[in-house]
Amino acid sequence: MLVAAMMAAMSLEAQTERSDDFKSKYELKEVVVMSRHNIRSPLTSGGAAYMRVTPYEWFKWTSPSSQLSQRGGVLETEMGQFFRKWVVSAGLLPDNYRPQEGEVLFYANSRQRTFTTAKYFSAGFLPFANVEIQHKYDEDKMDPVFKAQFTKMNDEYRQQILAEMETLHGGPEAWMQSVQPTLTLMEEVIDMAHSPAAANDTVHFRFDDTQYKIEKGDEPKMTGGFKLAYGVSDALVLQCYESEDMAAFGHELTEEQWRDICRVKEVHDGLLYATHSAAVNLAYPLVSRIREELAHASRKFTFLCGHDVNLTSIGAALRLNLPETEQALEVRTPIGSKLVFEKWSDGSEDYVAINLVYPKYSQMHARTLLSLEEPPMVQTVTIEGLTANSDGLYRLADLDARMASAMAEYDAIEDAPTAVSSATRTAATSEGHSYTLNGIPANASTRGIVITNGKKILR
Repeated sequence: MLVAAMMAAMSLEAQTERSDDFKSKYELKEVVVMSRHNIRSPLTSGGAAYMRVTPYEWFKWTSPSSQLSQRGGVLETEMGQFFRKWVVSAGLLPDNYRPQEGEVLFYANSRQRTFTTAKYFSAGFLPFANVEIQHKYDEDKMDPVFKAQFTKMNDEYRQQILAEMETLHGGPEAWMQSVQPTLTLMEEVIDMAHSPAAANDTVHFRFDDTQYKIEKGDEPKMTGGFKLAYGVSDALVLQCYESEDMAAFGHELTEEQWRDICRVKEVHDGLLYATHSAAVNLAYPLVSRIREELAHASRKFTFLCGHDVNLTSIGAALRLNLPETEQALEVRTPIGSKLVFEKWSDGSEDYVAINLVYPKYSQMHARTLLSLEEPPMVQTVTIEGLTANSDGLYRLADLDARMASAMAEYDAIEDAPTAVSSATRTAATSEGHSYTLNGIPANASTRGIVITNGKKILR
């Protein structure tokens, strides 16, 4: 516990409380932020699967489907204010700064939730400047730079991705099986047994029907019962953030139970976005953009706004060790989190520090005014295979070489016609997908009402 407390203090000091000795040796030259959007409403609205699996009424959102909520806007403004206080204290920018052309870049995906996150952050960060938020497409159309999609594919490459998935936590089935107690908890919390879905086709979160679509021109996708569990997990935690209530539908849940619910999301995103082979493809546009920004001679601050899968895939592509979060519900890339690249110079060479910055869930509920005295969580991100100096900084040249290597891996992928577009990770037998209304797996001798491949049959 003492070591953990010391590491937490060191992580916080790494961004907000640099020592006088450190400041005498280094000058902060630039900051590049890769941000996840803040609190949004669930991704789909009326008739969505997550609504069918409970008899309860979900939270009444302050925004339409998938858009940034009012609370999300307030929280992002507060985060912008914290960053303003930090860069002013670090000597990068003066207070009430009005940037010259090219000194600051705000670039967001064209989704409403990402564009408005950048807008609210800019309001807190540069309140005396009318910052333009660059986006390339009409509202709610995905920008390919932020869409974690495969732009090259061949059958051998797909099998390489699937093989790497098999090494993650013992393989997909084992990793999904590890959260089975949480799936059961979620079924109880939402009263799935008495839901509209239970009357027709679904009484249990399953993962023996999981399939993956790995194809050029699309994001990696999962179908089946675990995908449904992921959607419910997402909606539950968003409702928790937005409602200020650690209970769900009358069930008082502990912080650890909420983290367990979020681990369902981590399994889903980890399988699809966190293998290195997939990530060098999915994150290529953003890796190249971050590399370009860190080499930009006149840039002082860059804010890129996308999604949690962007942070996940960038981390996997560059082999960054994203820490397991503290004082957050989500385990790796919390809502509103930022992957922060700080460029420092000692006068002869440039260095970089990488941090994960995110609000504590208690600060989100309380809408705490963030400051240097009341900061968000700041955790150090390390780089696998590279060694930081005694001040905790990596040579920028080494990080640049890592980025160049990841981009070269992408360039080496052969783009060729493929024979298949999906892969089943479990035995695709009808009995393997059959179960009773109580959620008990059924076999050929089971009698009564049985759900097989989503349909009720009477045996």
